[in-house]
Amino acid sequence: MDLKLIKNIIDLISKSDVNEVSIEEGDFKIKVKKAADIKDAQVVYHSAPAAPLAPIAAAPTAPAQPASVAAAPAKEDNSKYTTVKSPMVGTYYKSPSPDAAPFVQVGQSVSKGDPLCIIEAMKIMNEVVSDYSGTIVKILVDNQQPVEFDQPLFLIDPS
Repeated sequence: MDLKLIKNIIDLISKSDVNEVSIEEGDFKIKVKKAADIKDAQVVYHSAPAAPLAPIAAAPTAPAQPASVAAAPAKEDNSKYTTVKSPMVGTYYKSPSPDAAPFVQVGQSVSKGDPLCIIEAMKIMNEVVSDYSGTIVKILVDNQQPVEFDQPLFLIDPS
C-alpha cells in the first residue's frame, strides 16, 4: 500500500461521518481514527503483527528537542574466560543454607570438582561442581534467582 492511497483514505474519512476505518491486506494493516477535530486525525501503520508500530501520519507537533545520548559502556571481553552454565532450569543458591558462607566468591581459586552453587529443581537440591580449575572472575546471577538451562552462571579464569 502506498502513501497516496493512505492519504486518500484519510481524506475520505475526514469528509465522511465515519469515525474509524481498519484495513488489512496480507501483513499490511492500517487503522485510521477521526479525533474530535479533523486536524487531529492519526494513522498508525505496522507491516507484521510482531513488528513495532511506526507512525505514518500524525497530528502536527512542535519540533522534537534533540535528546542527549549517553555513551554506551565498553563491552567487556570475556572470551578469555571459561563460562560455567546452568545444567538445568531451577533456582540458584550461592550457599548450602541461608546462614552458611557462599560456596565461592569472586577472586577465589577453584579446582575441578569443587562445588560452585546449588540449583533447586522441583524441591531437589542439585550441586553444581566446577569442570575447570582457575579463579572465579565473575558471578553472573544473584542468590535465589531463577535460572534457565544453559544460562551462564560463572566466569572462570583458567590461567
